[in-house]
Amino acid sequence: MPTNHTIVVLPGDGIGPEIMDQAVKVLKAVEKRFDTTFTLEYGAIGGAGIDEAGVPLPDKTLALAKRVKVILLGSVGDYKYDTLDPKIRPEQGLLQIRKALGLFANLRPVKAYQALLHTSTLKPEIIDGIDMLIVRELTGGLYFGEPKIRTETNAVDSMTYNVEEIDRITRVAFDAAMKRGKRLCSVDKANVLKTSQLWRDKVERIAKDYPDVDLSHMYVDNAAMQLVRNPKQFDVMLTGNTFGDILSDEASMLTGSLGMLPSASMGATGGYAIYEPSHGSAPDIAKQNKANPIAQILSVAMLLEYSLDMPQAARAIEQAIADTLAAGKRTVDIAEPGSTIIGTTEMGDAIAEQVLSAQLQTV
Repeated sequence: MPTNHTIVVLPGDGIGPEIMDQAVKVLKAVEKRFDTTFTLEYGAIGGAGIDEAGVPLPDKTLALAKRVKVILLGSVGDYKYDTLDPKIRPEQGLLQIRKALGLFANLRPVKAYQALLHTSTLKPEIIDGIDMLIVRELTGGLYFGEPKIRTETNAVDSMTYNVEEIDRITRVAFDAAMKRGKRLCSVDKANVLKTSQLWRDKVERIAKDYPDVDLSHMYVDNAAMQLVRNPKQFDVMLTGNTFGDILSDEASMLTGSLGMLPSASMGATGGYAIYEPSHGSAPDIAKQNKANPIAQILSVAMLLEYSLDMPQAARAIEQAIADTLAAGKRTVDIAEPGSTIIGTTEMGDAIAEQVLSAQLQTV
């Protein structure tokens, strides 16, 4: 009897529905190859939520997410909602669901594909082989610390972390490292900041629970330099909120294409998680069969690995994407002379077909 998994699907706005269709194709291919089934329960969020219920996060969508826990999200936002009060615009749906589900960890993998080395502004030999994961704390630090004060002549922002916040994000990073190359680099500014000193002390204490993981520390300014000097040295990078915001955006451009990058926002181990592409809703190209669905499909791979414990299926999707790109197939955003430009639907078809035949190494 095949194992069944239930997934909440929130296609969203703009290109969201059409790239989500391709992700579902890939899930269907995984069903055939890995003797499993997926029950997909759909909901509305963002502009779609506004159209359906007048709010960016309808109550029934949140109730569905809380019941199922594992969410595959498309993209939210559209120009037609720009005149609405900022408090009820589509993007608020994302903020609201993340807060309601207690999602404190953002995972953003960065991987270089051999066939796309030309898309980076860095030399191919620098980026060839990049395969890293940035784990960013989402709910603490400088962005949320109190007090926040602004006068005509002075301003104060507070960077705060407590040991519980550090503990939970650190364990997410160590758990991720255990599934990867078992190397973890914790980024801080412990030579200057008290919060970073507490951060480093706590990380070192938790490291004793993960003796198989090689832990290192790096100051954030050096980490920013090393990302462009020698990015292949990193496996898992652990950061606080502000540092992670900056470094993950820097790292996202190493491979030259935002359309290739998935992400995950997660709560406690075994709890809620949202998987989504790093890019936006791109309403200007919606319904034109131009959007690159690869980031959405890679979000499926992350979901399979981190929430459903299906690493072989995740590897099959990643290999299928690599094989499709190696065959010269490109959406317009990653095309170069000599490549075969195909549409959103055709890219989804090609990757789904490759999932059924991708040659895998033993995990």
